[in-house]
Amino acid sequence: MDIDAWIWWLIGAVGLGIPLVLTAMPEFGMLAVGAVAGAVTAALGFGIVAQVIVFAVVSVALIAVVRPVAARHRDGRPGLATGVDALKGRQAVVLERVDGQGGRIKLAGEVWSARTLDSGQSFEPGEQVDVVDIDGATAVVM
Repeated sequence: MDIDAWIWWLIGAVGLGIPLVLTAMPEFGMLAVGAVAGAVTAALGFGIVAQVIVFAVVSVALIAVVRPVAARHRDGRPGLATGVDALKGRQAVVLERVDGQGGRIKLAGEVWSARTLDSGQSFEPGEQVDVVDIDGATAVVM
C-alpha cells in the first residue's frame, strides 16, 4: 500500500497539532500550518524538495510575523485591577474623623475603617481623601 506524500504531510500536521494542544505553544500550530502547505504542494504534484521548501518558508514566515504581533498584543494589554487593588487610588469621603489611630470613610459606596498614612495627619468629616493602600480591612488614606 503506497500512501501519497500529501497524506504524510497531513499526518505530520496532526502530529504537530497534538503538542500544540498539550503545551499551548503556538509555534507548533505555525509548524502545523507549514505542514498543511507542504501537503497542498504535494497534492499539486510538486517534488519533495519543493514540498520541504514550502513547509520551511511558510513555517518560518508565520513564526517571524505572527509571534511578534501576538507578543505585542499580550504585553500591551492593561491588567484589570480587581478586589482591593481596584480600590487603591480612588477617592473617599470621611464619615468620622480619620487619624493615625483610625476612623471611618465611605469608599465605593461602602463604609470602611481607615487610618492616615502619616500618623500626624488627620481628616475631618466631609473631607475628600485618597486611598493609597488597603491593609486588611482598613483603608490607608492621605
